[in-house]
Amino acid sequence: MKLYFAPDACSLAPHIVLRELAIPFTLIRVNNRSKRCADGEDFYRINPKGYVAALQLDDGNVITEGPAIVQFLADLRPEYRLAPPPTAFERVRLQEWLNFITSEIHAGAAPLFNDALPDDAKALLRDKLRRRLGYLAQALAQQIYLLGAHFSVADAYLFTVLRWMARFEISLSEWPALQHYVARIAERASVRAALEAEAASEEVK
Repeated sequence: MKLYFAPDACSLAPHIVLRELAIPFTLIRVNNRSKRCADGEDFYRINPKGYVAALQLDDGNVITEGPAIVQFLADLRPEYRLAPPPTAFERVRLQEWLNFITSEIHAGAAPLFNDALPDDAKALLRDKLRRRLGYLAQALAQQIYLLGAHFSVADAYLFTVLRWMARFEISLSEWPALQHYVARIAERASVRAALEAEAASEEVK
């Protein structure tokens, strides 16, 4: 498999999941501006949408969209329990969390990466994010991970997007449950290895 990624992007979530599952893969860095890959490929030929993450399988098929990628990976090795079985009711709870993260946290934060956004618009977006983070904090004050006692693919995704908050002048110290959650996940071997690999990757022009 090949995982196409950019540092500090949402592609960190499937990167963590691949390492959690001990699945062999090749990591290929993408320049989000030029759309060039570290191997010289035009990224638009891999993913016509033009953004990471993208996972190319051994048969040449490409999966895009983080929630789809991480569920596919988790189902390859169900013994790791990163996702409930597809027929279990708890799978619906996983999908609820994945949809909440992608629509309310990821999509809610994405416009803040645009430095040209007016300050009043940024303030509105931050206020909405704070309300969503408050909801997350309430849930995680009662359980270790989003699905309870076990780390799941939803936690890999939430950890990834929560790391962006400091850049947007939102301190997780406002919500101790979230601050402890992020610190706990940061200690996982898979997370440390993924972050180190991404930091060590060479920039693509």
